Amino acid sequence: MKRYLVMAMRKPGFNEDVIAPHLAFLDALRDVGQLEMTGGFSDRSGGAYVLVNVDSLAQAQAVVARDPLATAGSSLLTVHEWNTR
Repeated sequence: MKRYLVMAMRKPGFNEDVIAPHLAFLDALRDVGQLEMTGGFSDRSGGAYVLVNVDSLAQAQAVVARDPLATAGSSLLTVHEWNTR
């Protein structure tokens, strides 16, 4: 199974109001079986999540582009195909 690691790093001026919509977005991904795990960094600099059941890096990037963190411009999101063992 392919996994895609999404790193979400907060930008200066991060708006806390985007957190609730972001969490709802993640819940929706979990509901359709595309989210394996998620969590924030203890230093509050951002967080990460792992996408599954996505066919390609391009599709993973399209999913991530809908994340409220990205659409609000509050965080820099990068997607990596992750070769786990």
